[in-house]
Order: sequence, then structure tokens, then C-alpha cells
Amino acid sequence: MAIKSFFFEKGPQAVILMHAYSSTPNDVRMLGRALEKENYTVYAPLFRGHGTMEPEDILDASPKDWIEDAKEAIHFLQEKGYEEIAVFGLSLGGIIASKMVVDKEPILAGGTFCSPVIDFHKNNNVREEFLTFVRILKKKSGYSETDIANRMPEVERKLDNQLNEISELTQSMKAHYNEVTQPIFIAQAGQDEMIDPQVAVAFKEALTQASVVDFHWYENSKHAVTVGVDRKALQEDVSNFLKQLDWNGG
Repeated sequence: MAIKSFFFEKGPQAVILMHAYSSTPNDVRMLGRALEKENYTVYAPLFRGHGTMEPEDILDASPKDWIEDAKEAIHFLQEKGYEEIAVFGLSLGGIIASKMVVDKEPILAGGTFCSPVIDFHKNNNVREEFLTFVRILKKKSGYSETDIANRMPEVERKLDNQLNEISELTQSMKAHYNEVTQPIFIAQAGQDEMIDPQVAVAFKEALTQASVVDFHWYENSKHAVTVGVDRKALQEDVSNFLKQLDWNGG
């Protein structure tokens, strides 16, 4: 069964949560529910190509598609009357959230959770993890080992192209981080097995003009910090960050 976006409509202050690469809104659902209890309206869009049993669907999409998905998510909330919006994302979702800030989309604040927004390829295990993910899904779908082996070269080619596109996106954004003035929340897991945790520190240092940089390090957490051992601490930290924002100018 395909996994969809979720929309928890509650209070007048809106939050967008964006999921990780090769994942779905399920990885931000617990955070979404926690924020809903705090009276926030929460929308988590499903990135194009995601949420199916065919991993190649992800490779048929592009970062441009996901940027468009994020802009459509902002527009969706605006159409429903939400004038000020905070945008957060896990991993890839954090890259796209940061792109919304850099592009000066109409958002109040941004945030990243374990997101390789600088030096995307540095000490990065995304490629190996994705290839493992493909093999597991193909096996579950009934493909033989021979079929899987025959398909992998094309998967690797498409994957390498896509990861290079993501890297180019982060490189293009990097030059503009010192222009960001909105409040930014940064969460990083100390035991991150997917990306170099020091990327988060570099991001913090690049945000020289941001009105607030709220940085949190979760020493015992792995990459999926939103569902890991420190998820409750993360939920509380995000909530505290949101409470301090200048919603509706007051």
C-alpha cells in the first residue's frame, strides 16, 4: 500500500515536516503528532517518487521535483489560510527546507535534522545504504538474485547521477547561507551512520546573519533522530524553538 502525505490540522501556526531520502513522512510522524498536541497545524508532504515498493521511482524524480513539492506544500498551507509557516526536514528533507530559506520563500523559520546541507559527498554512506535498500525491496517483491544483479548497474548509474544533482544543489546553496536572516534550528545525531556529523557544525558556523541559530547535539542518536532514542528531547527542543518565534509579529 502506497504511503501518503499527512496533514494534522489544529492551531493557527503551521509547520511543514519533510522526510529523508528513500523514506516517507512516517519518519516525521511522531514529531508531527507531538507538535499537533502543542496546537500546531502540521503538514508532511510526500516527495515525488517516494512511498512506493519500486525504489527506481525515487531515481526517476529529481531534486527540482522535490523543491517543487516543498513550494507546493507552502502554497497548500497558504491556500488554507496559514500565513506564517516554519519548515523543517530530516536529511534530504533538511536540504529542501534550507533551499526554501535560501530562496526566500514566505516562511518564518527553517530547520534541519541530520542533514548534509554542506559537503554532501563528504563521509557519506547514502549510496551504499540506498543500494542495500533496493536489494531488500526487490527481494521482497519476488525478484530472483539474478534479476536483481542484472538490474543493479542501471540503478547505480541513475543513483550516481541523482546524488551528484543533490551535491550540486547543496554547493549552490552554500554560498547563500551567510545571507539567511531567519531563525534556524539544527539537530545532529552524534552516532550518525549516514552522514558526517560535523556538517551540522559547519552549517551553524555558515549562518552568520541568522537572527537565531538553535543548535542541538544528540550524542546517542543515529541518523533517523526523529524516531531514535532522543526523539522526545528533539520534540521538546523543536517545540521550544517554535514557541520563541515571532508568529504574526507578536
